[in-house]
Amino acid sequence: MKRSHINAKIRDAEAFFAEYRFALPPWATWAPEDWHAHRDAATEVIDAMLGWDLTDFGRGEYEQFGLLLFTVRNGRFERPREKPYAEKLMIVGDRQETPWHFHWHKTEDIINRGGGTLVIEVQLADRATEQPTADPFEVSLDGLARGVTAGQRVALAPGESITLVPWVYHRFWAEGGRCLVGEVSSVNDDANDNRFLEAIGRFPTVEEDEPPYRYLVSDYAHALR
Repeated sequence: MKRSHINAKIRDAEAFFAEYRFALPPWATWAPEDWHAHRDAATEVIDAMLGWDLTDFGRGEYEQFGLLLFTVRNGRFERPREKPYAEKLMIVGDRQETPWHFHWHKTEDIINRGGGTLVIEVQLADRATEQPTADPFEVSLDGLARGVTAGQRVALAPGESITLVPWVYHRFWAEGGRCLVGEVSSVNDDANDNRFLEAIGRFPTVEEDEPPYRYLVSDYAHALR
């Protein structure tokens, strides 16, 4: 992805979050020079990969397959007792798909915070092969149990949520307008806890056609370490 495209999407996201009155932490608006000035104080932010995150899943078709996220808080797997939870804010575009994946460890609540309808397709993974199964199973929708079949689509209106436990494949997109989506979960580890059904990339390859407006979490390793 071109850095200019990423910069434009982050500027748009800042306006979208403000429209829904979701205020971000102060460091969300840091320019690259601010990160370098406050590097020592921002160790937790950097190590837990808090902040801006945008991906095209390695496909180069962001509007069709992509996701913009902001990780507000997160713990670390190696220190589970310190902070065993995570919170994200996401923007899911109309018909913009996050592809099939599951997590080996993370349990998450996906919440439609506003906008269009969030559609989530779900399917159990086989513990031996890690492939989707045809087995029916049960999910929790805002605390209410609901039986689903393999590949069933669950539509979440604003205010509604679904709990996804480990080994549940899911993919999602918005319909009727983009969605502001929240995620509350156990500790998040995007480097090691995503099992995509297809071999795709989690973080984008960036073409630096202009300077970063905001650092992505995937920039921290080479820009700040």
